Amino acid sequence: MPSDPPNDGVPAEFIRLLTSSQRKLFAFILSLVRHSSDADDLLQETNMVMWRKWRDFEMGTSFDAWAFTIARFQVMAYRKKQQRSKLHFDDELVELMADDASEILDSDHDPRRVALGHCLKKLKDDQRRLIAERYEPGGSVNHMAAQQGRSPKAVSEALRRIRRSLMICIEKTLEEEDPTFA
Repeated sequence: MPSDPPNDGVPAEFIRLLTSSQRKLFAFILSLVRHSSDADDLLQETNMVMWRKWRDFEMGTSFDAWAFTIARFQVMAYRKKQQRSKLHFDDELVELMADDASEILDSDHDPRRVALGHCLKKLKDDQRRLIAERYEPGGSVNHMAAQQGRSPKAVSEALRRIRRSLMICIEKTLEEEDPTFA
């Protein structure tokens, strides 16, 4: 009898959510890139990031919102690499497309995800870039610190402040929309 493949301690529920989200995730990514082969590659990269970061996902929250956020950062990293190409969408258009696609594909319409998207747009460009860089493949604090000529502690502190700012913004946004929610 063959043994089950190792799952590195990943809960079965996470694996179920990951596998059941593949179609929606592919459609979301494809809505942001031109070619299905690129979407295939980005889906695989997104899956690898989700697998590495499975401990960051809170069971009971919207898996699709979490997965779409990771996919969005993967697409942003891909676009950064593709900017040498003659034809590419501008960042604002991609953000609009991502927002529309997530609303269509995420039938749960998670208020926290919507608030996060709203709050990410409020960040300064350099803050948004720092968050995007951290969550792209290979986006380690040490690597970012070396690239920026800063200490890892300084980069970690900057990321902590941005996350805190996002958390406060999300809570405030949710409270304004529905005071009983926050």
